[in-house]
Amino acid sequence: MRAALSRVRVLNLREMRVHPGRTVMTVSVVATAACLLVAVFGIAGSVTGSADRLVSGIGGNADLEVSGVTDSGFDESLVPVVAGVPGVATAAPMLRATAGPDRTLLLGADARMAGLGSELQGAVAPATTALATTPGGVAVGPATGLSVGDRLDLGAGTATVAAVLGPDAERLSAGRFVVAPLATAQALTGRPDRIDSILVVAAPGVDAAALRADISEAVAGRAIVAEPSVRAAQSGGGIAVMRALTLSAASGALVVAGFLIYTVTGMAVAARRPTISLLRALGGRQRMIVRDLLIESALLGAVAGLIGSALGVLVGRAAIGSLPAALLQGFEAETEYLLPGYAIPVAIAACVAASVAAAALAARQVHAVSPVEALVPLEASAAGTVRPSLRVAALVGGVVAAVAAFVVATSDAGRMSVLAIALTTIAQVLVCLAAAPWLVRAASTVARVFGAPGALAAATLERAPRRVWATLMTVLVGISMTVSTMGTNANVIDSATASFASLGDVDAYVGPSDPGVFPTAPILPPEVESAVLAVPGVAGVGSWQMAFASLGDSRVMLTGIEDGSTAPPVRSLTDDTHARLLAGEGVAVSRDVARSLGLHAGDHVDLPTPTGVHSVEVLQVVPFFSATSGVVALSMTQLRQWYERPGSTILGVRFEPGADPATVLAGLRAAVPDGMNVYSGAESVDAVEASVRGATVLIAAMAWIVVAVAAVALLNTLTLSVLERRREIGVVRAMGASRRFVSRSVLAEAAAIGLVGGGLGALFGAANQYVNSLAMTGVLGVDVRYDVGSALLLFTAAATALAMVGAIVPAVQASRRTVVAAIAAD
Repeated sequence: MRAALSRVRVLNLREMRVHPGRTVMTVSVVATAACLLVAVFGIAGSVTGSADRLVSGIGGNADLEVSGVTDSGFDESLVPVVAGVPGVATAAPMLRATAGPDRTLLLGADARMAGLGSELQGAVAPATTALATTPGGVAVGPATGLSVGDRLDLGAGTATVAAVLGPDAERLSAGRFVVAPLATAQALTGRPDRIDSILVVAAPGVDAAALRADISEAVAGRAIVAEPSVRAAQSGGGIAVMRALTLSAASGALVVAGFLIYTVTGMAVAARRPTISLLRALGGRQRMIVRDLLIESALLGAVAGLIGSALGVLVGRAAIGSLPAALLQGFEAETEYLLPGYAIPVAIAACVAASVAAAALAARQVHAVSPVEALVPLEASAAGTVRPSLRVAALVGGVVAAVAAFVVATSDAGRMSVLAIALTTIAQVLVCLAAAPWLVRAASTVARVFGAPGALAAATLERAPRRVWATLMTVLVGISMTVSTMGTNANVIDSATASFASLGDVDAYVGPSDPGVFPTAPILPPEVESAVLAVPGVAGVGSWQMAFASLGDSRVMLTGIEDGSTAPPVRSLTDDTHARLLAGEGVAVSRDVARSLGLHAGDHVDLPTPTGVHSVEVLQVVPFFSATSGVVALSMTQLRQWYERPGSTILGVRFEPGADPATVLAGLRAAVPDGMNVYSGAESVDAVEASVRGATVLIAAMAWIVVAVAAVALLNTLTLSVLERRREIGVVRAMGASRRFVSRSVLAEAAAIGLVGGGLGALFGAANQYVNSLAMTGVLGVDVRYDVGSALLLFTAAATALAMVGAIVPAVQASRRTVVAAIAAD
């Protein structure tokens, strides 16, 4: 081991110090991949981690939670029912709601919370006296910015700050919450005798699974009985989808980094031929030399992983505040940056694994070269070609991967469909490996088009088939990923927006929610509809209500449909289904709900509601943009009665013919109470598009980063090519070639690689986009229409141009070399 470390220090690390530019560029590319991975882990982990921290901080040692089917909770009369179940040691009721214009998290509890031993109970204990002696008093978290005596508007009432909790409360919702006695919280939210959950602590020795069954039987479907952690898990659907897609994009950067390391290692072997020959002559084994190269690559990957992880933390922290509001609907906790413990180790391990794997493939050249052959140019030897047997195996593997990608994409596998995206990348790499000789030949053919400088470039390309193939693949993968990602994003945005196009059929909307956010809460006061009807120019008002609810182990969106409603997914309903649904004969469910519950049209599904379990027929399975959750559409009458949610969460307003929209909208804004939003139907559709676009911004940014990585890789490869051919350049210059001729030969080499890689990248990108569109149909639950359009040429040209930027520096370096310096000995 000591000898191995000495060799690595004296030989390998010395080479890295001698070529700092090469080392820095390689580290930069690998670090970029690590940065993206850590950023993705950090974003997803922050959202789910914040929710988990709040759940554990409130629940303490609770074994089970009886929670409301919807966010309107259930009647407080269930508390003695649950407490009376044998084996229940503590049954602590709690109200959990977002209230007020700032959507502040409000927690209401009573003395029974002491049995939970939670962080919340410990933080509130010092404020118990102040809460008891202050009428309408509440305690606030340390990050709210409020002081004792301040007044706080919570919607249905105004509270007085009786106490500011200490630093121990900062772990709960980032310290931004309000806690009040249960009765006070009910009054402040206008929900008398209603609660949202009952936290249950089992008596010693009682089996939690058996107790759950007993409590479920006691509540008879009027509430959901599960572990406390289920609440947080149910609300993570949108983030889970986003994480899967962004991880796919981040992995692309790692693939490009792997090709770069393959190229760098291969050229390092070529550059170290004298050293390798000397080691072999002194008795060094091929295995030892390869092992040293792998240790060098592992160290490089580890350092790059550490640097990239630090950058990823900064990127993830900055991205938390820009997440679309629709993705965070249903999350009670204030989202704070919480990096999962596995994020950095996984990113570093991935960088090390990719570095070692790529280096291992390139280091095989050491085995293929004898001590005598090591003294001749390696790229001119037989080691520079790919064995026919390997090409055949790669072709078979590529075909299998492509078929598997198509099968996965069309199998309606839900979120698992994103595996098709990874399989398409594997397929294209393997197919291109099988076609390696023809790709190199194509590049040299293109180079010859550029005249005499191109002929020199073609000869250079043909002498280094491995390097050319790896560089081609770097450009190809980067452009293919950009084309497919940007095209798929455009298809998703268009298809998602089209699925909500019916929102534009209404002239205006009035509700407490912002446009682009599902209107799930709160229930509008009755006087709002009266005020809207009294506005001049208003012809009529339609009611609409949506609510998150639990169904099985998932969270779904309930949508109330009434006659004349334009709420999605009305346009997807057949006339017969629409009529039967309005008559209360059944429900329509989205594809992901049907998949998770194994439902088909004609089946029956049991809906747990605050009024008991209702068995209804599934009339139709419909497409619905399910990035956040699936949907169950039912008649408005059933939604209001079964789920005890009278009223509406948003109003659709129809204008009189000839009425001026701007005047009516202004009248609506003046008539509705403070806190109500008024916006047009067109603004609602635009907000949906902006929300979907916002969710894909990070993915698109990652795709362009991969292209930038490809540009750096091309810069690195061509720089090495210039350094490797410095004697050749000196001879050419001595024979009378001008500086311009030399630089043009380098540019011709880059152009050939860029054009072939860009063209193939465009073809693979279009094919990948088709598979991605099929996969996204399964992931998002809405038909994602495949449309290439002119964007294919635009993205290909932009990505190819960016990759070609990497050729400028090597061309300038080559042209500035003097004859004496170029042919001088090392």
